[in-house]
Amino acid sequence: MVLAVLHAVSGSFGRQQSHLFPWAPVCLGVGIGIYFSLMQEPPLWGLGLCAAVLLLCWLVAVWRGCHRGSWVSLVLWALTLSLTGAVVATYKAHAVAAPVLSYRYYGPIEGRIIAIDKSASEKMRLTLDNVRLSRVPPARTPVKVRVSLHGPDMGTTFTPGDVVITTGHLGPPSGPVEPGGFDFQRHLWFQQLGALGYTRNPMLRYKPAAIENADAALRLYTIRRALSEGIKSRMSMREGPFAAAIITGDRSDLDASALEILRASNLAHLLAISGLHMGLLTGAVFAVIRLCLAAIPAASLRLPIRKVAAVAAFAAALVYLGISGASVATQRAFIMVSVMLLAICLERPALSLRAVAMAALVILVTTPQALVGPGFQMSFAATIALVAVFGAIRDRGTFLRVPKWLSGVVALLVSSFIAGAATAPFGAAHFNQVSQYGLLANLLSVPVMGFVVMPGALLAGLLAPFGLEAAGLAVMELGLAWILGVADFVAGLNGSTRAIMAPSVHVLPLVALGGLFLCLWQGAGRLIGLLPICAALLFWASTERPTVLISETGRLIGVLGEGGRALNKPKGDGFSAQVWLENDGDTGDQAHAATRAGFAANDLRVNLNGVKLVFNAANPEKIDLAQACATNDLVVLPRLTDFLPEGCQGWSGADFLTGGSVAIYETKTGLRYENSRSRQGDRLWVPKPRKRRQ
Repeated sequence: MVLAVLHAVSGSFGRQQSHLFPWAPVCLGVGIGIYFSLMQEPPLWGLGLCAAVLLLCWLVAVWRGCHRGSWVSLVLWALTLSLTGAVVATYKAHAVAAPVLSYRYYGPIEGRIIAIDKSASEKMRLTLDNVRLSRVPPARTPVKVRVSLHGPDMGTTFTPGDVVITTGHLGPPSGPVEPGGFDFQRHLWFQQLGALGYTRNPMLRYKPAAIENADAALRLYTIRRALSEGIKSRMSMREGPFAAAIITGDRSDLDASALEILRASNLAHLLAISGLHMGLLTGAVFAVIRLCLAAIPAASLRLPIRKVAAVAAFAAALVYLGISGASVATQRAFIMVSVMLLAICLERPALSLRAVAMAALVILVTTPQALVGPGFQMSFAATIALVAVFGAIRDRGTFLRVPKWLSGVVALLVSSFIAGAATAPFGAAHFNQVSQYGLLANLLSVPVMGFVVMPGALLAGLLAPFGLEAAGLAVMELGLAWILGVADFVAGLNGSTRAIMAPSVHVLPLVALGGLFLCLWQGAGRLIGLLPICAALLFWASTERPTVLISETGRLIGVLGEGGRALNKPKGDGFSAQVWLENDGDTGDQAHAATRAGFAANDLRVNLNGVKLVFNAANPEKIDLAQACATNDLVVLPRLTDFLPEGCQGWSGADFLTGGSVAIYETKTGLRYENSRSRQGDRLWVPKPRKRRQ
């Protein structure tokens, strides 16, 4: 189906309609977005049938004489691609379906290490496949589990492919920390991670790695891991992990403080292996190979040196794609570079927007779930904006008329501003902060990345076979030290970051729609794109945060007041507390929020427009349930009772198990309640509610 539609699309654009091709991934993305926003899982056969019927209608319209640029054929083409996007996403969701643990498990855990990283609490974390759990049948055992090591350090150095054993706790992936929040269950569903947990016992190596019998993915990961460890061992404790991150994509040892200052200074994008890194590497390889061949008369006279250099640059890009981990941004950069190098080989001009569109099509067809992630959104927002703006400058030739020695500085200034403006809404929505001095930091850092760090990485790679890679790594280290110094300086400026409240669900789609109109539409009509962007800003400014939030454990409660959200305890459910405060646009931490009015005096009652809510999350057994129900309108009882007594309103532990986290809004007509399951809908990745005992 997908190939048939793309073939039809490629044939539907004559030279006069060639500017429409970049809209193909937009239509595909609309269908994928609609799929993820549905409240009910659609049948795959129904979507496929509708897409096939629409494709047939489009072909009939063309055959009956409707020329390819007519509104009829364009509407049918757009609808066909949108439905195809929904089909692709539905198929992918079913294709990755795997068992998910449905209860809390404690016992023996055995598995093979396929990934090593660190948790938010800086604990080593192992992802295992070939999992074996005691008393769990193979048909119900998750394909992958992830275990954080909280136990004693046994001095064991783990390598990918090791079979390890321990005794620990596992549980199903948690739902959103608040209704409408980031859906961890959906995120982990597409990774086939069916259980998460921890162990306080030693993790023991049961069998050493047998890489010769491993699959290609594990072998490649092993190479990447060894390369990363080699880089870190030859550089300082701060710059080494940074270098490993931009070469192999390994961020497991990146210092938390370094990551924080990079985010605060808007330099975290340098960690993402994207167009900047891929372009610098392939450009350097292309230039070096071409210059070397041009210096040899026999080669320059007999060989098409530009084509040879393009092939060598493609090979370098392919190797870099493999050792970097092939993230969404890296895939996009690789596809774009490949298209441009292919154009050089075919002696045809490379159309940049077509390259971006082709990259988006490939990624959306192979990994449709990437659409809802920040990596895809920010990477393509920056790329589309840069290509569109510099394309307009090139076509008009009137904007950058500056002295030649100044053109590079002006181009850097313009590109940094454009990329920052294009990604700012997405970064603010996903990470709840905006860097005030990001432009300054990028002006001081990006040239160093281009002229020092990446050439140093290339030099290290060329000298590595001779054991002389230390020279290239030393050059890299100097450049990375400068970048971290700039990040430190900018992050330390007064007001370097500004906290932003999380937007409603409508905001980012409207921003994306408006931005695409501004960049892709031809003529003055592109200004229509300003309307959805203005509407998005209005929606964002009027976003309503819940008055009361209750975690899915029922033990953390936050009440929004004039001084910010007050929390009922200074520790416990820390991740939920952090996300709540960030979504409020609050820079405080959980300990500070626990001292705010409402909970400082251990007040376990809240009055919401005359509606009384009572809870004791720390000691639910101390609540006199009969008295609480008689004297209060709402009762929060984390204790795992099946249900509250008849006539008693509120939530018990069983309600949190089936409904997840809870949000309470104050409205003019009274209180409005939502739980996370009601916002998720009946989807493949959402656990089915348990039946209550009667």
